[in-house]
Amino acid sequence: MMRKTGKPPQKALRSARRPANKGRKYPAEVLTEAEVAALLRACSPKAPTGIRNRALITVMYRAGLRVSEALALHPKDIDANAGTMTVLHGKGDKRRIVGLDPGAFAVLARWLDRRAALGLNGRYAIFCTLRGASLKTAYVRALLPRLAAKAGIEKRVHPHGLRHTHAAELAREGTPLNLIQAQLGHSSLATTDKYLRHIAPEELVKAMKARVWKPPED
Repeated sequence: MMRKTGKPPQKALRSARRPANKGRKYPAEVLTEAEVAALLRACSPKAPTGIRNRALITVMYRAGLRVSEALALHPKDIDANAGTMTVLHGKGDKRRIVGLDPGAFAVLARWLDRRAALGLNGRYAIFCTLRGASLKTAYVRALLPRLAAKAGIEKRVHPHGLRHTHAAELAREGTPLNLIQAQLGHSSLATTDKYLRHIAPEELVKAMKARVWKPPED
C-alpha cells in the first residue's frame, strides 16, 4: 500500500509551473504588401547586418523558402541571369529549383556586394555573420518579431508566415496549383491545396462579400 506523503505528484508540479501557452501552435498570419514593406524598412539600410537581414527576409518572402532552406544557401546555388535558386536539401532532403524575381535579386545583390567587401567567399553560406559563421534559425525567429514591433506591425511575424504570405500572393495572382506546389516543395498537390485553403480562402471570401444585407434602421 502506497503511503501518502501529503506532497503533490511531480507531474502535477511540472504542469503547474508550465506556462499555459507553452508549446501552443498558432496559425500563420499572412502579411499585406504594406506590412512586408514596413518590415523591410525596419532593417537598417546602412549597417551590414541590416542589409543582410533585409536580403534574408526578401528571399524568404519572394521565394517562399523555409528558414532552414534560406540559411543553407551558398553563392553557387543562385543564378541571377536565370532567375533561379537551387535548394539542395529541402524537406525530406529533396532538391528543387525555385524562381526569384529581379526586384528580389537586386536586394540580394546588395548584400552579396557587401559580403564580398567583408572578405567572405563562396565557402560561406550567403546569410552568415559578418565573420562567416552560420546564422541560427533561432536568430531569425527572434529577429522578425523585433523588427515587426519596430515597424508597428501587430500581427505575429515569423519565418513560416513569410512563406505563407508568398503562397497567398501566388494564389491571388492566379498561379496554377502545380507551380505553387513546385515552388514550395510540397510532396503532393493535396498538401498545397490544403495549405492554400487554410491561408487564402479566396472563393469563400469572394462569396461572402457578394452577399447583400441591409441593416435595420434604428
